[in-house]
Amino acid sequence: MTPPTVIHDMVERCRAANYPALVAKLRSGWVVMGERQVLTGYCLLLPDPVVPHLNALPSEMRGQFLSDMAMVGDSLLATTQALRVNYAIYGNVDPALHAHIFPRHTTEPEATRTAQPWALDWNAAPTYSAPLHGELKRRIAADIQARSRAA
Repeated sequence: MTPPTVIHDMVERCRAANYPALVAKLRSGWVVMGERQVLTGYCLLLPDPVVPHLNALPSEMRGQFLSDMAMVGDSLLATTQALRVNYAIYGNVDPALHAHIFPRHTTEPEATRTAQPWALDWNAAPTYSAPLHGELKRRIAADIQARSRAA
């Protein structure tokens, strides 16, 4: 059993529809906007139920989680006009499975365009807020919903 983490708290809040950055419910879990929008459109995929790491999921759920992660990436490509998407699964700080999904934009400063996201200035990044990011969140949610219906 994984001890409670920030990921557990986020999932509980999503289940209760009490997480302002909640984007969508997928078969494998929840899509939320990143607390710090270090790259505009940054999202996380949180499994439900929470497990310690990817290899703790049964193989069919593992495949679903990875497929959902890629679908969120497809949605970010479509809704943010990103050049590409970076994916990351670590679990070193919060030892519970979660995937970081970062759209990468041609408008990024030259000096950081090829940097991995943790090299960026997270403290300077805007915190997710409905006034700043709500419209993008709605577009991502609508795109994910359309892709889920088509699947």
